[in-house]
Amino acid sequence: MSTGAPEGYDPYAFEPFAVTVDLAVFTVRDGRLHVLLVERGEDPYKGHWALPGGFVQPRESAEDAARRELAEETGLTEATVSALHLEQLRTYSDPDRDPRMRVVSVAYTALVPDLPEPRGGGDAANARWWDAGALGALAFDHDRILTDAHDRIGAKLEYTCLATAFCPAEFTLGELQQVYETVWRVELDRPNFRRKVLTTPGFVQAVEGSPRRTGGRGKPAALYRAGAATALHPPLLRPEGRSA
Repeated sequence: MSTGAPEGYDPYAFEPFAVTVDLAVFTVRDGRLHVLLVERGEDPYKGHWALPGGFVQPRESAEDAARRELAEETGLTEATVSALHLEQLRTYSDPDRDPRMRVVSVAYTALVPDLPEPRGGGDAANARWWDAGALGALAFDHDRILTDAHDRIGAKLEYTCLATAFCPAEFTLGELQQVYETVWRVELDRPNFRRKVLTTPGFVQAVEGSPRRTGGRGKPAALYRAGAATALHPPLLRPEGRSA
């Protein structure tokens, strides 16, 4: 069986275009939602801040390219990158989104626990975590991608257990609640939140051993780790009209 192009098919009859990946990587630090940005070291938009990303190589999947670019441009280790929860957001294909040529971008979003400051690499002059609520204009159409990614994460937290991806391996329910409050920009009732988490099968799993002191005069808080569940039944819906 032939694996080549069909007879009479001319691949050069179509205008070529490039495929890139862009990554919206979020974390919670100091009670605020942060996003990972890189300072572009090359034109176009040299010196501007942008989402990590780059071109997909000829024999590479988009997801493999996303993980490779994230490691190259931020200095994060391959082990750290491979362990990230990475999911495809959507495809951005406006004809004029890149001044170099027609470029179609496959965007991904990732949720990570608080990590050390990254370092720039590849074609990125610098990399750092930025407060998502205090950003200037980003390069290309990355403002739009970032807004879409934030909306997606907010919705996913209602129906899935992805909030635990923001937490360290062992966390308190107070730390988990802070993830929801930070992403949703709301204040949650502590007893009600605790009841919903602990009565949802497989959401969290108690850690045996000594509890952790979280500050203040209260008793040390019990520790938990992510459970085996991936979906929340019933969903944990964000309250309306209680913005923080």
